[in-house]
Amino acid sequence: KNMFNKLLNKAISKIKKEDYKIDSNITFSVIFGLVLKKITMIIRGLVNKPFFKKAKGTLFIGKKCDIRCKKKIEFLGSATIEDYTKIDALSKGGVKIGNNFSIGRNSIIECTGVLRELGETLEIGENVGIAANAFIAVRGNVKIGSNTIFGPGVSIHAENHNFSDLEKPIRLQGATRKGITIGEDCWIGSKAVILDGVNIGNHVIVAAGAVVNKDIPDYSIVGGVPAKVIKMRKE
Repeated sequence: KNMFNKLLNKAISKIKKEDYKIDSNITFSVIFGLVLKKITMIIRGLVNKPFFKKAKGTLFIGKKCDIRCKKKIEFLGSATIEDYTKIDALSKGGVKIGNNFSIGRNSIIECTGVLRELGETLEIGENVGIAANAFIAVRGNVKIGSNTIFGPGVSIHAENHNFSDLEKPIRLQGATRKGITIGEDCWIGSKAVILDGVNIGNHVIVAAGAVVNKDIPDYSIVGGVPAKVIKMRKE
């Protein structure tokens, strides 16, 4: 078991390009089952790899994933796409994803909502982890910095509907797209909502369930509806 764990740790570290060690309490049978699952995901990745615009690293693709417009997607390193995830990259600028990316099961990345107006661009840095059931709507530009992590159920909406004309249905009044930027080394808590036009600084913590509708400064901890600064991490 120890030799097997060492070899596995070495293999994972090479893929992630950073030191990685499996918890010593995990049994051999569990590890073996996980390895078999990963091998299956690698095979799916190899089958899909030629169809992407760029795929430099190892791709792990789960079962029943729906990945559309692959020629609009660039993987700049390894990536893990868990079961039942949907990625629709139909957009003007496409999707660019850095090394060591992961997105949890049942998540959705949707770049375009209606065909009369394509979405813009999604850019994700390195070592970004998105937990299960995320929803990312890339209508305006969305940029996520390196080493940022997202809890389950996070949603990002880079568009706002216009509603000033009381005589016309809201669905016919068009939308504004200011875009969203999330800095490096941030922790976005479970079920947080990030709305269009928001710029979140570096090293920020967003509490679970928060609704972020305005810019957030570096090193701040925010929470609430709408989100407000609770304290600064440097204090």
